[in-house]
Amino acid sequence: MKKNTLLNADLSHCIATLGHTDEITICDAGLPIPAPSKRIDLALIKGIPTFIDTVKATLSEMQIEGVILAEEFKTISPECHAELLRLIEIEEALREKPIAISYLPHETFKTRTHQSKAIVRTGECTPYANVIFQSGVVF
Repeated sequence: MKKNTLLNADLSHCIATLGHTDEITICDAGLPIPAPSKRIDLALIKGIPTFIDTVKATLSEMQIEGVILAEEFKTISPECHAELLRLIEIEEALREKPIAISYLPHETFKTRTHQSKAIVRTGECTPYANVIFQSGVVF
């Protein structure tokens, strides 16, 4: 469910049409995107846009109630993982409700992305910088 104004038309439309528990994936430049999935490709060059900037823009619009991450993200890219968790904590404080965070092995995570309504590709080149957001409601 949409909260604010986002400039990218495809991403804005996707968020506006999410129902409760629908999922979208925000991924690094290397995550495989399954053929039948809606691809929203924001990548320009290496590092642009970043994973974190794309997450921030998405969270400015999207109400989330759940987050799915690859287990490997914690240990392989701990700084980026910590920054994502900080953003999730801010969202929890804003909505005054906890946001469920779960971890899957990376191969299982990749399979889970097939359930996403869309997959948003960034220019991020940090390993395992991928997240699946589960849509919540604003009420």
